[in-house]
Amino acid sequence: MEAESALESLHSLILKDIMPKIETMPVVTSDTDVINVLKVLRSRHHVWVVEDRESMELVGVIRYLDVIDVLLSPDTHNFKLGMTSRSLKSLLGGATRAGDIAERYVLTIEEDATVLDALKKMRRYRIQVLAVVKDGRLVGEISLRILINELLRLLRVGGTQWKP
Repeated sequence: MEAESALESLHSLILKDIMPKIETMPVVTSDTDVINVLKVLRSRHHVWVVEDRESMELVGVIRYLDVIDVLLSPDTHNFKLGMTSRSLKSLLGGATRAGDIAERYVLTIEEDATVLDALKKMRRYRIQVLAVVKDGRLVGEISLRILINELLRLLRVGGTQWKP
């Protein structure tokens, strides 16, 4: 399969058909202890935070870089009126649970969207992973890594890989 054809195929794929199973994703509940969140982040770039495992209502996301705010002391943060202070996300500032440190503004995409829709959103907001939702519930994720793997799968021809 040549590159143009592979990209057309990739762009038309539906997210729910290629996203990983929810059981394999880094997901914690809002009341998960911060220390357990940090344990997950040792080997993952993000953790999805849901209200509970039954509803899977998306609360937020904790990204690897967000850990900086958790580790800093509250006095190192500049408080700005009208904004939630990052100092509240610090362990020393009182954060104890995943819900305390999760970023609440999560970019989401519906499970029946296409890869092209996801790529456009990723480019627009300069992010590498989107929460895939259905009726406000977390059902999966789509990342650049997943999309790269899918493109490479499409480029294989008879057991050999496509070469430019």
